[in-house]
Amino acid sequence: MHASTVRSLLVRGMLAGLVAGLFAFAVAYVVGEPPVNGSIAVEEAQAAAQETHAGHGAAAGAEAAEEEEEAVSRPVQSTFGLATGVLVYGVALGGIAALAFSFALGRVGRFGPRATAALTAAAAFTTVYLVPFLKYPATPPAVGNPDTIGKRTTLFFLMILLSVLLGLAAVIIGRRLAPRLGNWNATLAAAAGFLVVTAVAFVLLPANDDAVQAGFPAALLWEFRLASLAVQAVLWAVFGVVFGVLAQKVLAGRTAAADSRATAGAPLPG
Repeated sequence: MHASTVRSLLVRGMLAGLVAGLFAFAVAYVVGEPPVNGSIAVEEAQAAAQETHAGHGAAAGAEAAEEEEEAVSRPVQSTFGLATGVLVYGVALGGIAALAFSFALGRVGRFGPRATAALTAAAAFTTVYLVPFLKYPATPPAVGNPDTIGKRTTLFFLMILLSVLLGLAAVIIGRRLAPRLGNWNATLAAAAGFLVVTAVAFVLLPANDDAVQAGFPAALLWEFRLASLAVQAVLWAVFGVVFGVLAQKVLAGRTAAADSRATAGAPLPG
């Protein structure tokens, strides 16, 4: 694929990521913010109970509250802060996914641009988020043990890296098996291998048993995790659709231009 075409796809991928980020922000704000607010309320209630149990006076409690006052207010965090984070995340991943699309187009089967974009988005959602989420699900802010946040972050990114590498290995193995088994059987065999090795990794990697404090409401935790999953699903679904349309237009335009140049350079019939 020509460098200028890849560059055009990269720009379209970032644009599609921006559009997807807008949809993801809407879901995060409507569905994700209520459980976040609930988790913060639980934390504040536990802190107040601990202060009361320890016998602190009202003046000491007020002083502690002033010391722990947030540098950025909660309304700003839940609007501008959330929007900025989700949009930057969407643009960055959109660009990376566009590069993956440029590599995958024509190499993973006889799929057109829209189908390849959909497959790229589905593969990215599965390897970058879903598989790591199943092993190390999302945790509401201010709920986990602060002493283990470094360990939990390392394990989560390790799971992302492992999942992506296993996904790439599955694609390569599937392509090599296709001439002998056929595309359908090769795909099933590669997918089965991916699931088996991933399951082994789930068993061998340590669990995050201390990721959530004891006594945290299970229903609120489940609501937060479903919201996190919904945000990612919407992000990648919208990206797959929008980028597929944009990529189709780019590639169709380049093909038409190439055909026009070839026709102009061809000798006229005698």
